[in-house]
Amino acid sequence: MLGIDAIVMLYHCAKVSVGDILEVGSYVGGATIAMAMGVRDSGAEKKIISIERGCRVDHPRIGTKDSFKDLRKNLKRFGFLDQVTLINGRSFDPITIAIVRELSGPRQIGLFVFDAGANLQRDINCYSDRFADRCWMVIDDYLAAQTRANVCECKWTSWLLPGDFSHWAFTASARGSVGG
Repeated sequence: MLGIDAIVMLYHCAKVSVGDILEVGSYVGGATIAMAMGVRDSGAEKKIISIERGCRVDHPRIGTKDSFKDLRKNLKRFGFLDQVTLINGRSFDPITIAIVRELSGPRQIGLFVFDAGANLQRDINCYSDRFADRCWMVIDDYLAAQTRANVCECKWTSWLLPGDFSHWAFTASARGSVGG
């Protein structure tokens, strides 16, 4: 579950960033709703594309039988279902990649939110040609050792500008286009 500082940060990033938003791993939509509120309050036209594979999670406070179903339900409850394009699938599946490419042109994504844990480099490789110059990145659970190691292993870290840390996320801004 995201803390209030992460929710506020995502709201702010969505409000002031330039370009569309791509979220990988939306779970039940807490971050997605915060970003949708930020886009609404920005007054600018921005697409929010959110990828969630759908899963069951047994957890006493934030468990779900079907994360994709609960994501849709939560977005509808807050009035944002029509403002967010949901993709039910894995971020690295060819069909999902094709849908994102259809929805977003080259250099149109200004905010990339990654909350899928396992393979950040893979998802950067899938979508980097869609990232705008100086695209902001929010990487969830940065303080977790596995995520931090995943960030450090990424070959693009040399061109990241310093970011801010919270208990839940690391934000960075790319200096330029991502090279393979």
